Amino acid sequence: MSNLYDQQTDATYERAGWGAAVTRGASPALVVIDLTRGFTDKSFPAGSDLTEVVQANIELMNAAHSRDIPVFITRIVYQESETLPGVTTWLTKATGMRGMLEGTEAVAMDPRLPIDPERDVVLEKKGASAFHGTPLAALLRARGVDTVLLTGATTSGCIRASAVDAVQDGFSVLVPQEAVGDRAEGPHEANLFDIQAKYGDVITVEDAIQYLDQS
Repeated sequence: MSNLYDQQTDATYERAGWGAAVTRGASPALVVIDLTRGFTDKSFPAGSDLTEVVQANIELMNAAHSRDIPVFITRIVYQESETLPGVTTWLTKATGMRGMLEGTEAVAMDPRLPIDPERDVVLEKKGASAFHGTPLAALLRARGVDTVLLTGATTSGCIRASAVDAVQDGFSVLVPQEAVGDRAEGPHEANLFDIQAKYGDVITVEDAIQYLDQS
């Protein structure tokens, strides 16, 4: 049944014209999304063990730094007043996100990440997309970026939302699959499928580094 379903799905998407490869530009940037302790540490309400994802991001960040590829980093941060009932609509649905408070360990970047404070740009956001309500698109354009590699957490939330907005803002999207993660495998796989079909190319970390070498 699953094989038949896969064949039917492939045929349906091919007929609709989905899944073509994106154009890889000559000026990429790495966008690391929400790898704070509140997401990468399973002891936090919204977190899970993303050790392998963090390791993949360490590899990509080191590669970007050594090749002078710009790195942008986002984290979700709320003030206490923004978590009050009715103030931030998303928190009515995603109540676990109320713990992402300024000054807490939940919003601290995962300490394993090799963040370069002199080069990397860290942006704060209130929603899923790295682009919504942030200057990310403008900063990317100012650097002449045409292609973004999206990494981080979670695949079904902030990664997918960022992929959609990136395409709508005119950037080609690449998602290194080992460098994104989620709380459950089902949503992770489903959203990688959706990104590959509609918004970007799901690639390997090895492919991503080879691409950075050519840029």
